[in-house]
Amino acid sequence: MAAFSAHDLRSIETGPPVSGEARVNPHAGKLNVLAEEMAKHGARRIISPVILEGLVRISEFLITIVTGAVTYWTQAYSGNGFIAETLLAVPLMAILITFSLQALGTYRLIALRTIDRSGPRLVAGWAGLFGMLYAALYVLHLGTAPRYSWILHWAVAGLIILAAERCALFFITNALARSGKLSRRTAIVGGGPAAFQLLQDLAEHGSGDLHITGIFDDRTDDRSPDVVAGFPKLGNIDDLVGFARNTPLDLVIFTLPISAEQRLLVMLRKLWVLPIDIRLAAHMNKLRFRPRAYSYIGAVPVIDVFDKPIADWDIVVKNIFDRVAGLLCLILALPIMLLVALAVKIDSPGPILFRQKRYGFNNEQIEVFKFRSMYVETLDYTAAKTVTRNDPRVTRVGRFIRRSSFDELPQLFNVVFKGNLSLVGPRPHAIYAKTAAGLYDEVVDGYFARHRVRPGITGWAQINGWRGETDTPEKIQKRVEHDLYYIENWSIFFDIYVLLATPLSLITTKNAF
Repeated sequence: MAAFSAHDLRSIETGPPVSGEARVNPHAGKLNVLAEEMAKHGARRIISPVILEGLVRISEFLITIVTGAVTYWTQAYSGNGFIAETLLAVPLMAILITFSLQALGTYRLIALRTIDRSGPRLVAGWAGLFGMLYAALYVLHLGTAPRYSWILHWAVAGLIILAAERCALFFITNALARSGKLSRRTAIVGGGPAAFQLLQDLAEHGSGDLHITGIFDDRTDDRSPDVVAGFPKLGNIDDLVGFARNTPLDLVIFTLPISAEQRLLVMLRKLWVLPIDIRLAAHMNKLRFRPRAYSYIGAVPVIDVFDKPIADWDIVVKNIFDRVAGLLCLILALPIMLLVALAVKIDSPGPILFRQKRYGFNNEQIEVFKFRSMYVETLDYTAAKTVTRNDPRVTRVGRFIRRSSFDELPQLFNVVFKGNLSLVGPRPHAIYAKTAAGLYDEVVDGYFARHRVRPGITGWAQINGWRGETDTPEKIQKRVEHDLYYIENWSIFFDIYVLLATPLSLITTKNAF
């Protein structure tokens, strides 16, 4: 579990600004030439090691079950039905083998990529458990050993299939690793001897799935050389934020000591808005914690500072839920969408759909669909002016579909077919949306932290009444606070609750014009 939540960090007073603490502006500035080149290299990770290891566990559990059932059927089944202890032995054995191979470390990514190291442990675990099973059945049924000879066939057949699967995984995982599709793209913050020692430790004792993109440091003197252990310095913390917006980045490791609290907090206040894991290297710290206080990258100890929200299996669950529930919602909404499309077409000339650029995951610009609610000549593609009550730009039909949110229904196509929206999440704001006081990110501290997850059609802020007009800083502040609460407390049941509460919130809302 991470040491800080977003609420904790936003509430910390970091004192007066120090050198390099200028506010990060995501709309301005470019990376230096070297950082741009590094951003181009390395593929986006297509599957996380956590998910890959989980899939291997599931597949090998099924291999054990299937080979056991087939072997019993072909070697021992007499046509008189299954023996009760057999029905229990096959699934129980599958569970025991899964836990045994997990304890032996054969599911870790490094084990999947090195047959010579993991193979003997896998064979020993498999053979040992089958030996114990055979012995237990023999003791329980003295004189009936031939009756259980099928277990030996099961052990041999299962091990052959398991070995073939592991050989295939060996080639697949190594091919993916060479192409960078299994690697966590990692940036190091802090240069000098601490960074050099960390890079050496990661090379010797790391998990083998890190791709170091470069080093970022706010220091510009001799303490921070341009190259450390063969890795280039790409800029300062502001440059790191821009770098993470331009290339997939999974992990940031700080080499700063815990004693550099002020400097560390200043940097964290800039980086927590990114959808990345943040760790503090513990190899150089003189202050020692209990072993449970650390997590490990291979054998290298680190302290968890921030975790990427909705990661690994949570992403899989949310994606499946979005696609399945989104398709169901789309089918149910089609009659309403056809009626709205007809009404929009009859009410005023122009296209039925309106497309607008908005912020998506990690500030990526996405195009969302809406039913057109304004006259063509007054369409506001950049949301430069907030829609207000009795706004003359809005058509007659537009007033109704905006208040009822029927204009948002085409965004189900974004969810089901494009995958750049979720059913539930922070609402995607237009690129240049603003209040009377300025752009949203100028008004709200940590505004871009709401983009650490994919935006949604509806959200926690909307069902709590914070939808529609955002003409004052207080309104957008409240919306962002609810968005961050959703991100930090996400669960699939939270999504279901928000979806079920959305129709009632649409009926009671008074802020949508």
